[in-house]
Amino acid sequence: MNAALQWFKSSYSTEQGGDCLEVAHSGSRSGSVTAVHLRDSKNPAGHHLRVSPQAWAAFTAAQ
Repeated sequence: MNAALQWFKSSYSTEQGGDCLEVAHSGSRSGSVTAVHLRDSKNPAGHHLRVSPQAWAAFTAAQ
């Protein structure tokens, strides 16, 4: 399943960092996002977390 996901890093990530969170979206055939996947960029073959789009939106909106 990981191979089919298109992972990306935050625009705040830099090449000097090393501690990055990568995100990927999965969706339905209609194109809507049904899940947000999160993984540690230092261990891309490891486990990843899957959350709902609503949970991700709430997390990213929190300050």
